[in-house]
Amino acid sequence: MDKNKSPETIDDSRRRIVGAAAMTLAAIEFGLNTPAKAAASWTNQATASAIQAAQRSFGSLRQVNAGALSVGYAELGPADGAPVVLLHGWPYDIHTYVDVAPLLASKGHRVIVPYLRGYGTTRFLSDETMRNGQQSALAGDAIALMDALGIERSTIAGCDWGARTANVVAALWPERCKAIVSVSGYLIGNQQVGTQPLPPKAELQWWYQYYFATDRGRAGYEKYTRGFAKLIWQLASPQWNFDDATFERSAVAFDNPDHVSIVIHNYRWRLGLAEGEPKYDNLEKRLAQSPLITVPAITLEGDANGAPHPDASSYAKKFSGRYSHRLISGGIGHNLPQEAPREFADAVIEVDRY
Repeated sequence: MDKNKSPETIDDSRRRIVGAAAMTLAAIEFGLNTPAKAAASWTNQATASAIQAAQRSFGSLRQVNAGALSVGYAELGPADGAPVVLLHGWPYDIHTYVDVAPLLASKGHRVIVPYLRGYGTTRFLSDETMRNGQQSALAGDAIALMDALGIERSTIAGCDWGARTANVVAALWPERCKAIVSVSGYLIGNQQVGTQPLPPKAELQWWYQYYFATDRGRAGYEKYTRGFAKLIWQLASPQWNFDDATFERSAVAFDNPDHVSIVIHNYRWRLGLAEGEPKYDNLEKRLAQSPLITVPAITLEGDANGAPHPDASSYAKKFSGRYSHRLISGGIGHNLPQEAPREFADAVIEVDRY
C-alpha cells in the first residue's frame, strides 16, 4: 500500500471469519493444542472464543543457545518456509501469538516465537552476565537467535517491547530484516529524550515507570508480580475480557529468575537511572539519532489501546520504505496480536510479500 493513503480501519466483524475448521486443521498440523469439541461449536462466538483462548497453548517448546542466552521458543510451520520471528512484550509472553502463529504456519511460514530474556524458559548461560534490559541488548538477542537457527533474513513482527525490538533490528541491521509489523509504530528510544518532562496527563500514563525507579517499586513488583501484570493487562486493554486461565497461562513466564531484574533495568535505563553495557554504546548512539526504517513496514494500532502510545501521524515519516498504517477497531487494546490475531496475521502475510 502507498504510505500516502489514509489509515485503513478494519472492523472486528472480520475477526469472526476465523472458522473452527481452519483453526482445528492448523492445530493438528502445526502442534497447537486445541480441543476439537471447543473448536467445532461456534454457535455462541464470544463464549467459544473465551473457552478456546483459555485452553489453547503451544506444544513442546525448544531450546537453543544463542549469544548470552539459552532461548526457549516455539516453532511452527515448515522448516523451509519463509521465516517470521514474533516478539512479545511486557507483561506478556509467547501466548500473545498463540492464535497468530498457526495462521502464519498454515500459509507456509516458518514461525519462531521466542521468550525474551527474563521470561519463560529463556535463561542466561552465565551468572556473570549483566541482567540488561536495554533496547539494543534485546535486539542483539533477536539477531543471535536468528544466527543460531540459521536464519539469514526474516520478517520480524512485534508488540510492546517486541515492536521496539523489531524497529531496532530493522534500523541497525536492515540486511537481516525482510520487513516488519509493529504495533504502535516507531518505538525506538532515546535516553536523553526520556529525561524530558511530559505534560502531567501524559506522565500519569507512565506511573509504573516511576514506581519501578524506586526500591519500593522493585520490591513491590517482585512481591506482587502477577497482580501487577494483571493490572497492566486491564489498563492497557480495557475492553479485552480475558479470563483467569488466559492470564495464568502467560503469568507463569514471569516466574523466570531474571524477570524482575530485566523489567526493572529496562524501565530505569529508559530514564537514564541505570547504566547499560559499554559494548552497546555505539549502537545506542545510532539509535539516539532516530534512524529511518527503510525496510517494508506495516504499523497497527488498536482503537482501545489504554497504554501510552504515539499518534500514528507522529511517526509515519520514520518509515521510508513501502509503508501503511492500520487502525483495528472493535475495542482492541494494547495486546493487539492476541486480541485481533487475524488482522495481525494478515499484516504479516501482506508485508512479507512487499
